[in-house]
Amino acid sequence: MSLKPSPELRPSPWDALVILLIAALALGTLGLTWLNGGASGQVTAVISVDGEEIDRASLGTKETRVYQAGGYTLTVSFSPDGVQVLSSDCPTQDCVHTGTIRRGGQSIICLPARFVLVLEGDSGPDAVDAVLG
Repeated sequence: MSLKPSPELRPSPWDALVILLIAALALGTLGLTWLNGGASGQVTAVISVDGEEIDRASLGTKETRVYQAGGYTLTVSFSPDGVQVLSSDCPTQDCVHTGTIRRGGQSIICLPARFVLVLEGDSGPDAVDAVLG
């Protein structure tokens, strides 16, 4: 019985063509994702106190609004860059420390005031499309 010699494992021109084709497809997909990433829809802030909606605000213009909730006063800034609670006289200040939110689904909550601010609308390219499990 004789053993067969092992085949030579050298790259062929076809291998280089396949690698170039895969790289071109990857770059094309990356380019399409990057170009579509700039498109975003309208985001709306929905403000509720004690579970009841009290206000809606578009993030298209820059403005500041003051809300009275649960015996506390919250100053909220709306702008195309996002929404943030600028100041609150609540004891924990969690709503102020949350910072700026920008994408649909994000929220700012002040428990002592029972104040909830939720962004609705386009979540952008980083959004989760589905949750499994």
